[in-house]
Amino acid sequence: MVRPADATGATILEETHVKYLFLLNRTEDALPDPGTPEAAAMLAAYTEVTAAMSAAGVLVDCAPLHPQSATTTVRVRDGQTLITDGPAAEIKEQLGGYTIVECEDLDEALRWAARFPAARDASVEIRPIVAAPGPA
Repeated sequence: MVRPADATGATILEETHVKYLFLLNRTEDALPDPGTPEAAAMLAAYTEVTAAMSAAGVLVDCAPLHPQSATTTVRVRDGQTLITDGPAAEIKEQLGGYTIVECEDLDEALRWAARFPAARDASVEIRPIVAAPGPA
């Protein structure tokens, strides 16, 4: 990253990393039944990739989400708060979890995202996180 020139007019180079949000999508039929060898294998695959991310120092946070049936959607229209049980839209793929990483660039983030089982079973959406200042 190049920062604006300092008081002497010299530009300042500094090494920065970008945070990326991985949206780990899944389909209901891609989930094995709990307690089965397939479920254990899937959990092991996720554990392996998150452990590798942690060891590499890129993992910021990650967690699975409860099923889509546990979703509540809030909308405000004309000053009225509308609450709906269920997701905002019915789609084939569902958000199953998230991961936040801090990588040198998008190429590194893509390599990590490709290691998740969700990339094989459904998809992993990768979004850069806007670097915003924290509260004062």
